[in-house]
Amino acid sequence: MLRVGLTGGIGSGKSAVAARLVELGAVLIDADRVAREVVAPGSEGLAEIVAAFSDRVLDADGALDRAALGAVVFADEAARRRLEAITHPRVRARTAELMAAAAPDAIVVNDVPLLVEVGLAPTYHLVVVVQTAVATRLDRLTRLRGMDRVEAERRIAAQADDARRRAAADVVLTNDASLGALHAAVDALWRRRLQPYEHNLRERRVAPPGQGEVARSDPSWPEQYARLAARIRHALAPADLRIDHIGATAVSGSAAADVIDVQVAVPTLADADGTLADRLANAGFPRVPGHWWDDPRPAGPGRWEKRLHGSADPGRPVRLHVRAADSPGWRYALLMRDHLRADPDQRAAYLMLKRDLVEAAPHVDGSGTARDPWFDEEYLRAEQWAEQTGWRP
Repeated sequence: MLRVGLTGGIGSGKSAVAARLVELGAVLIDADRVAREVVAPGSEGLAEIVAAFSDRVLDADGALDRAALGAVVFADEAARRRLEAITHPRVRARTAELMAAAAPDAIVVNDVPLLVEVGLAPTYHLVVVVQTAVATRLDRLTRLRGMDRVEAERRIAAQADDARRRAAADVVLTNDASLGALHAAVDALWRRRLQPYEHNLRERRVAPPGQGEVARSDPSWPEQYARLAARIRHALAPADLRIDHIGATAVSGSAAADVIDVQVAVPTLADADGTLADRLANAGFPRVPGHWWDDPRPAGPGRWEKRLHGSADPGRPVRLHVRAADSPGWRYALLMRDHLRADPDQRAAYLMLKRDLVEAAPHVDGSGTARDPWFDEEYLRAEQWAEQTGWRP
């Protein structure tokens, strides 16, 4: 199944997005509803809260008085952490139960208001953030929900700001226009990305590549890599493997095809098979069929073997190279990246070469090291630079 995390600030219209996704066929897990369920009257969660904070947090009917509890924990960090220690494990366990009950081909949307604040983004295949101007949110909270403006401002300030949410988002849905416009954006997301992503994930198939055009430099590439790396690291835990951003998108200011190259270092290539490959596939990075290698530098006989994975997500092409740590191919990828970062002249030459290679063969997957003689010359320059600077991987 495809796991989608949905979040947005209070008053952003997140509930409208969730409702539309349900209409389209998604299975919705509402974190707020789950949080109420695990502290319902008669539950172990409520009993533990009363034991921790006394019955002053109960209303006349014996249910949790959220306002009274909020008054206790809002300004007391220790009390808040005590409450979270009671509720968060129960919410996680109940959410896991609901996910396990969904069909294997389901698109499960977990509506979590504090997804970013509690660091849950890496646990999903995709994170969708609903973003709305603060002025619009305040208007909705005061005019439509009848909330006091000071209270509305306080609640907005207590949550992550837009910049922090965008950093965690694979998809940002802007909700500053009409409900119809929001529905159109959700429908397009469902049709173009979520449905094919789920199908690719279930079939363990890499999303078909684009045309391979060289794009302009995108300053968000490092941020996109960071999200991917966090997802990969979560999938491979408890193994603590080195993960690096490599290739042209790892070099600031360099134009490149819009494909994020990621390198995962394993002790040996035998460790790249079996459980590790399954975990990557389940996280949305299935193995690319066939045998993969890099050409040695300088050019010579033999091959530098590796494993290659891609992305099941049609909206974010990825080449994930699994190489043995300290192997020549692993070292070469890091050396090339760091030398190009340090040498603007060679960075410009590399860009021109990449453009020529793409124009000559636009549909070829450039997942290995190209055979152009420039790469051998650059390797020698990079090795000289490494010796002069004391560079190490």
